[in-house]
Amino acid sequence: MSPKPIRAKEIERVRAGIYLQKAGEFFTSMKTAKEIGDWNACGLNGIHCAISATDALLVRKAGIRSRGESHYDVVSLLEEKIKAPESKEQTRRLVHILNKKNLVEYEDRKFTASEADSLEKDVERYFSWIKKQIAS
Repeated sequence: MSPKPIRAKEIERVRAGIYLQKAGEFFTSMKTAKEIGDWNACGLNGIHCAISATDALLVRKAGIRSRGESHYDVVSLLEEKIKAPESKEQTRRLVHILNKKNLVEYEDRKFTASEADSLEKDVERYFSWIKKQIAS
């Protein structure tokens, strides 16, 4: 049985800026939430920054955006479509970020300050790499 194909929607590459702007807004919200100690909001905004940033890169470089039911579908598209230095490292970083989504949104405990610090570092590094890829 072959793996299920990842659903993607074709999008004009010039529209990547919309997703990049969304990512930037989530990034700013992540930083603001962290400054005031809203750890859950920091975490969720960081995760959404990474998702929107990935959409921006895939739209700019491949003209597609994931339409899959899982946020992890975007990981497969990233691996398949983006062949750049550090892609494997950054794909692993994205998985690590996405792995926090269930904890932040659904588990019956608060996201901690140290978890928020760790996630923020990963998001900063990932978002920085995305912006470099889009600019090149």
